[in-house]
Amino acid sequence: MTYIKYYYVRHKGFSMNSKLTLRLDKDLINTAKKYSIKSGKSLSKIVADLFSIIEDNDIDIEYNLSPKVRKLKGSLRNSSISEKDYKTYLEQKHL
Repeated sequence: MTYIKYYYVRHKGFSMNSKLTLRLDKDLINTAKKYSIKSGKSLSKIVADLFSIIEDNDIDIEYNLSPKVRKLKGSLRNSSISEKDYKTYLEQKHL
């Protein structure tokens, strides 16, 4: 395991440097370094760009659901099926 130290904080348009330590797999770090060289961006800039994307997008679980899953979501809310019933069904199906 290798550490990357990252310095950057952005809050409502105000920027200042601050320390962030990430623990990442060594292979992932090497891949990120290669990408950094290829793209001409520093690792700090790449991480800051990613954080900006996350900050700019309201992460909404509904957004990641397929239309079929969205349609089914909540369909069993008022049913009499319990978690135990479901586990029993899975055991019978797969054993």
